[in-house]
Amino acid sequence: MAEEAHWYVVHTYSGYENKVKVDLEKTIANRNLQEAILEVRVPTQAVTEVRANGTKKSVERKLFPGYVLINMIMNDDTWYVVRNTRGVTGFVGPGSKPIPLSDEEMKPLGIHVENMEVSFDVGDRVAVVAGAWKDTVSVISKIDPNKQSATISVELFGRETPVEISFDEISKIAD
Repeated sequence: MAEEAHWYVVHTYSGYENKVKVDLEKTIANRNLQEAILEVRVPTQAVTEVRANGTKKSVERKLFPGYVLINMIMNDDTWYVVRNTRGVTGFVGPGSKPIPLSDEEMKPLGIHVENMEVSFDVGDRVAVVAGAWKDTVSVISKIDPNKQSATISVELFGRETPVEISFDEISKIAD
């Protein structure tokens, strides 16, 4: 069923992007639409700001203020749910017909549409090879093929904490 899903762009009131994301995710859970609306994303990037006093601070900035990306199977139900979410003004596309993003349009957003073959499963020991948790060794507790990510546990402040990490940032450790 996931092969019918495409990424769509939804226009929102400025500053409502995260609220729309949260409200949509609640509605998806309440209406059991996880199979039809796979992911809601507000694309951001890390930017270093230099403050007036000369200090540098890293902040997350929205790449497209006023827009939210949704990976979904377009049908009457999903269209209705998204369109009637508070803060949504409509889908991006000519007239009332939403147009999915093409693969070329997805690449600069850092969203990979090709499926990645994975050689690991829940319970496998993996090493993190990139990102914030590089050189961490852990066990996979959950795999999400739609998001192309795995959940592992890392020790944070003396506690085991679940962390979602991209498939391309982990490598299976041979037993």
